[in-house]
Amino acid sequence: MEGEADGSVAVPGSGSEDPARRRRVHGMLKLYYGMNEEGKAEERPESLDPCDINGPHFDPEVFLNKLRRECSLAELMDQETCMVKQIRSLDSDMQTLVYENYNKFISATDTIRKMKNDFKKMEDEMDCLSANMAAITEFSARISGTLQDQHTQITKLSGVHTLLRKLQFLFELPARLNKCLELQAYAQAVRSHRRARCVLQQYSHLPSFKGIQDDCHAIMDKLAQELRQKFRDGGSSAKDLSECVELLLQLDEPAEELCDKFLSHARSRLESDLQGLEAEIRPYPSASAMKDVSAQRASTPAAGSPTDNSPKMSATPSPTSNTDILEFIDRGCNEFVSSLCLVITSYQELFINHAPKGELASKNIPQMANGKLNAFVDDLAARYFSLVERRIQEEKGVADNSLLVRALDRFHRRLQAVTKLLPGSAVPNKGTEIVIRAATERVKQYLAALQSFYMDSLTDVRQALATPRLSVASASVGGGGAHLGGPASGRDAPNSLPELLSSLSAAILNQIKSVLASVHLFTAKDITFSNKPYFKGEFCSQGVRENLVVSFIKFVCQSSRQFCESAGDKGGSTPPALLLLLSRLCLDYETSTISYILTLTDEQFLVQHHNPVTPVTTLCAEAREAAQKLLNHYVKVQGLIISQMLRKSVETRDWVNTIEPRNVRAVMKRVVEDTTSIDVQVGLLYEEGVRKAHSSDSSKRTFSVYSSSRQQARYAASYTPSAPMDTNLLSNIHKLFSERIDIFSSVEFNKVSVMTGIIKISLKTFLECVRLRTFGRYGLQQIQVDCHYLQMYLWRFVSDENLVHFLLDEIVGSSAHRCLDPAPMEQSVIEVICERG
Repeated sequence: MEGEADGSVAVPGSGSEDPARRRRVHGMLKLYYGMNEEGKAEERPESLDPCDINGPHFDPEVFLNKLRRECSLAELMDQETCMVKQIRSLDSDMQTLVYENYNKFISATDTIRKMKNDFKKMEDEMDCLSANMAAITEFSARISGTLQDQHTQITKLSGVHTLLRKLQFLFELPARLNKCLELQAYAQAVRSHRRARCVLQQYSHLPSFKGIQDDCHAIMDKLAQELRQKFRDGGSSAKDLSECVELLLQLDEPAEELCDKFLSHARSRLESDLQGLEAEIRPYPSASAMKDVSAQRASTPAAGSPTDNSPKMSATPSPTSNTDILEFIDRGCNEFVSSLCLVITSYQELFINHAPKGELASKNIPQMANGKLNAFVDDLAARYFSLVERRIQEEKGVADNSLLVRALDRFHRRLQAVTKLLPGSAVPNKGTEIVIRAATERVKQYLAALQSFYMDSLTDVRQALATPRLSVASASVGGGGAHLGGPASGRDAPNSLPELLSSLSAAILNQIKSVLASVHLFTAKDITFSNKPYFKGEFCSQGVRENLVVSFIKFVCQSSRQFCESAGDKGGSTPPALLLLLSRLCLDYETSTISYILTLTDEQFLVQHHNPVTPVTTLCAEAREAAQKLLNHYVKVQGLIISQMLRKSVETRDWVNTIEPRNVRAVMKRVVEDTTSIDVQVGLLYEEGVRKAHSSDSSKRTFSVYSSSRQQARYAASYTPSAPMDTNLLSNIHKLFSERIDIFSSVEFNKVSVMTGIIKISLKTFLECVRLRTFGRYGLQQIQVDCHYLQMYLWRFVSDENLVHFLLDEIVGSSAHRCLDPAPMEQSVIEVICERG
């Protein structure tokens, strides 16, 4: 109260009070009284602890004793200070609440006083109203008592009057029905007859009523015949037909028969539309024509192709359609589909949407009619879809997709009207399947076109390689020339290998981009079916990416590997330059092209990799495997070409009776020339590679009769026919300590590795041929001259010159072992001959 006197307490509602403080005060009080935010008491378990100051079982003595035992003096003082602050805070909060609610208490008192005055006035008015109601009730009772006798008489007269009117209606009914029939007021006639039918049936045993009933039946039979004829003609409006069907149903006409008649009439019109569409489609080829085409294909093999199963676009010998696909679909949509939708709408208005009343409600007419309608629509739609698919199959050209895509879009869009009219029909789904099949078939056609383009491009490359002006053998080798072919006469000079590779790769890539651009029309934003999840996801990931792009990349790799078949098969006639070019093409695909093509496809078609798709690494591995196989086969083919020359040069010469060598044999010069030409050819497409350090006298290595590790003078005198075991033993011991050479190992993707493989195969063949011959003195010396000449030039092509030196040493050693009179030529003479040759 002191706060009131000095004005230190804020007046409630003055706005000077802090809202946060008010919420805090209320919160503390709610916490003290155990209430939640909604003002309801919280259901909490009661604390039985006597030391819980907020619990109902709090004991001050126990609490103080506990504090004295557990707390020090300072803690007791702090506890006292804290409790004093809390007590003061609670007192202050309580005082604040009293001041806050002071005005509310005064306002509530005034309101109660005012309500007492208002209720007093209302009680007086209610007493007056009650008195008035009692007087009105008494007056009404007196009036009812006075008119009771007259009311009974009026009710009796009214009943007699109603009965007379009904009898008059019955006697006038035949005339009324005839009048309605003349005026074609069929609905009024049926309503009138239905009103009297029960009464006439009930009193049909009376002669007068029996006559009326017979007349009415005759008139209604005539009316029913006119309604049937009107329904059969079908020329009236939809409203008139609906009224006609309803009247026939009320006249007990069978509902199934009406449905069948309506659908039969509609079928005749729709079948005429289908016949018009079928006339636009070219007929199927006859069986004999198909046999002739099959026989012609079987007897004509594919030329210039490494495989027999290369895809070919099939063509049917039949006349083309008169109209394009878009006009055909437009006609089908505007005539058949529109007519079908009109029939569905009319049928539903007649038999399904119009709810039957009275006795007709128990016959389940809508269910029966809906079943007949679905069967009718499915039958005709199946025939229409068959015609559409036949027409789509005629679209074999892959030049332009726009007409086909627009036609499919229009076909799909118009079928959605059937979805709205028949929500449970399978017709739209079947139409969607046709769209998906058409898109998938077009993807297959594009794949076949890509494969055919690739094979044609390879044929062009083979023809370019077969021209004399592109012959690698004519490449300049003087001074290590690195260009392919000499100057060509004429403007149409063929390109070099790098240009052929670049043009082939660019042509394939441009063709792929063109195909993707054409296929991308199927996923355009303005195409309705492109945004459907059942089409876009499957079409983009499986159709375009997998069945088109990935399949074409695999075809490129597989068809390239088929060129590596052994000689005697189709791969034996493959030009070596084509093998080298294809190996580089596959290697470029592995390093960059495959990743670029798939990235381009994923970006254009927004491919989602939810479905299992072929990863880039798998395709790159397949391309690298094809490149490796092609390069290995190239090394094998080139090595065998040189080996064939060496084999013939060894097998066709009499090495025992040959003359003293004066120069290098021409075949050795040819081997060096061909090797140099191959080196130029490989260098056009592959990098140099890594070589081991060459010694300063690599071109001047000398060959002993036996091995480079043995001195010629030491062993030549001891070699006599009587001691062959010694030389063989020394040779075998030398082989034990020499490095093993793998002739047909896989080569690396560089020029040095390729040339090493070719030279290994050539010299190994030379060695094996020497081991099968017998040599005289001059034959051995000729081998020495030839090997020294080969050593002068071949060491620069291989990665390790010791490999060439070892093989040539083996050749000379084997010649010495097979020599009847081993008398080696002086090294100085050999060098003079080789330098002169």
